[in-house]
Amino acid sequence: MAGSEAWPTIPTGNKDHLEAAVVIIGGGISGMCTAIDLIQRNNCKNFVILEKSGGVGGTWRDNKYPGCCCDVWSHLYSYSFEQNSDWTREYPGQEEILRYLVGVAQKYELYRYVRFNSSVESAKWDDATKKWNIDVRVDGSKDAEFGSQYTMKSDFLVSAVGQLNQPKLPNIEGVDTFKGKLMHSARWDWSYDLRGKKVAIIGNGATAAQIIPELVKEVDHLTIHQRTPNWVIPRLDEDIPEWKRKMYRYLPYVRHRKRADMMDFRENFYNAVYDNDHPVAQFLEGQAKEHMHAQLPGREDLWEKLLPDYKIGCKRVIISDDYLPVFLRDNVKLETGHIDKITEKGIVTDGKEDECDVIVCATGFKTVEFMHPIEITGSAGRSLASVWKEGGEALYGLTVESLPNFGMLYGPNTNLGHNSIVLMIEAQSRYINALIKEVLEARRNGGQLTIKPKASKVKEYNDEIQRELQDSSFNDPRCGSWYKREDNGRITQNWSRTVIDYQKILSKVNWNDFDVSGMGAERLQGEGVVTKLGRVVEETLVSYQTMGLTALSIAAVGVAVALRGGAGLRLR
Repeated sequence: MAGSEAWPTIPTGNKDHLEAAVVIIGGGISGMCTAIDLIQRNNCKNFVILEKSGGVGGTWRDNKYPGCCCDVWSHLYSYSFEQNSDWTREYPGQEEILRYLVGVAQKYELYRYVRFNSSVESAKWDDATKKWNIDVRVDGSKDAEFGSQYTMKSDFLVSAVGQLNQPKLPNIEGVDTFKGKLMHSARWDWSYDLRGKKVAIIGNGATAAQIIPELVKEVDHLTIHQRTPNWVIPRLDEDIPEWKRKMYRYLPYVRHRKRADMMDFRENFYNAVYDNDHPVAQFLEGQAKEHMHAQLPGREDLWEKLLPDYKIGCKRVIISDDYLPVFLRDNVKLETGHIDKITEKGIVTDGKEDECDVIVCATGFKTVEFMHPIEITGSAGRSLASVWKEGGEALYGLTVESLPNFGMLYGPNTNLGHNSIVLMIEAQSRYINALIKEVLEARRNGGQLTIKPKASKVKEYNDEIQRELQDSSFNDPRCGSWYKREDNGRITQNWSRTVIDYQKILSKVNWNDFDVSGMGAERLQGEGVVTKLGRVVEETLVSYQTMGLTALSIAAVGVAVALRGGAGLRLR
């Protein structure tokens, strides 16, 4: 029973199972952040999270392969409002990140809003009712007994599906004919015993670099199929001892300061991955070469095969201490030839078949196909596929032409090559919730409000971003990456500036960017009408030198006060 509560503070229940003020697609980092902001910023509990899997966590629930971990420091790869003092390693493993996310979901009571095993097949905007109709397929066997599919209505739709959720198998002839065990890294079969097996792994990117050092400990032989070499720099991971964890817990300023230092370092890393002429880029290339020479001493033959000829930021930089040494093992073969096809027994490379028991595909995800395979239809029956026929684009990576009352997180051109994506996600959630607030306010007053970005603003913004990206290392023609489309080379994934730049853009809503209609629209129209949101400032604002001088000043004052107090006592 809702009692005296007013909409939208009343959660969706049995009688209104098919309707919610807001529907969020995805229960990963983005979806959870949006849900928490809905509750805390908009006092809205009338929302539903539709999650296709059986638990929260998103990519950190799906990816459970051997060695799975994050290449961003744990204290930075977490919500600013829910920092964790108890990370056990500087770089977190998948299981620890998932535990963290589950803990956050429990703390903020998000489970009551999630419908698991619920896949969104399509979403269509209704111009007459000013609502989204969302077609849901129920995949859980028990829940499907109550109904295998249904359609939800919502005033606002949020996509939190991310970019790394649909596994991509290699486009190689015969991949479906292999009679052995075929596994994708994001769909790992832990019940399969790899001990004593002859294994081939296709791919040598960040995921493969984590899997390979673990596989070589178990398998009889491992062939690594490399298409393009990667830049590899030291990881320098280490345990976080208990005394440090206690310090972070009981002295939160120290923890905040550590996070700020990490933020500073990673923001400076932007120069390396974006501009190859920058001194930081040159330093990292030199460091990568030294790292390779130290880990593969005297192996010029391997250096030649493993050293890239493209700019260091073109593909994602691998941060690892245990990847390169595997090439010195007797049970490892580096194969750089062209894969012709896959047969029932193995892989044919440059005309020669190499038989194997297992093929591991560390071949990434369908990244440029944002929201795939969900079919999205906006106003006037215009499909998202037609809007994005040349590649995904959105205003600030958040709102899309012809899609009213819609927002997406980790959308086009918001991926990072240098810093924590969580920093981007928090800014996006805050911005989207500002849009949702106006839609909720209109409905609360008995009306409706629709918000969609002006096509001219979307084009102006994306033209600017693409111009910047053309001069970046991401656009180096000597390498391909999941950052850009294969058909036209358009870079649809990456942001062209720093995190701080992005946060500042999203620190306010400029309503002149949008076409707004319905109740309350007149209040939001006109030049100069903005909603100020602010941002979470996490970069260092006070240097260590200033902190030291301040501490000395405070200590001096303390000593002076103590001496005065002591003198006073003596005079008495």
